[in-house]
Amino acid sequence: MTTKILVVDDHHVVRRGLVFFLRTQKEIEIVAEAGNGIEAIELTKRHQPDLILMDLSMPEMDGIEATKIIKNLYPTIKVIILTSFSEQDHVIPALEAGASGYQLKDIQPDELVQSIRNVMLGTNQLHPKATSHLLAKLSTDRNQSRHSIYELTKREMDVLKEIAKGKSNKEIATSLYITEKTVKTHVSNLLSKLDLADRTQAALYAVKNRLVE
Repeated sequence: MTTKILVVDDHHVVRRGLVFFLRTQKEIEIVAEAGNGIEAIELTKRHQPDLILMDLSMPEMDGIEATKIIKNLYPTIKVIILTSFSEQDHVIPALEAGASGYQLKDIQPDELVQSIRNVMLGTNQLHPKATSHLLAKLSTDRNQSRHSIYELTKREMDVLKEIAKGKSNKEIATSLYITEKTVKTHVSNLLSKLDLADRTQAALYAVKNRLVE
């Protein structure tokens, strides 16, 4: 099956080099080229590619913003970031925007083709540096989450567990033998400590952190 690809890069020489190489691959069809994020969005609408090779740093609109918009409009289109940047503050936003792959421009041509194949088969393809950044972020998120729990008092923890069971403030007050006003205070405090917006988020947080059966 032929994979239709849109190549996006503001450096003409780099873009033309990619296009020239990829056109030697029988299963790949280059449907268009773009020099910035805005062009990428317009050409995506026009050509409906299967996959986009997306640069990050570009004029008019960068690759992260373009990826976010394209994935919102066309969730099934795959995006592989192809860039010179390997820092965490580039990797994480790109993945959060919806990219299925993150590769550096020093990648071997055959490895790039294999990455395209794998992404089309549904496997995310990350450069080792991108993978390490992702794992580090996940570890940090877990540590921060556990740290936030430890900031709760025992009574706030009790209230959080009751919230996760779907109980109202009145029901929580009855269960814990405290006043409804005290429950409201505990709810306000725990939402603040956990940086949560409302009771729904609090309930999800409790389930995620296995505070309830």
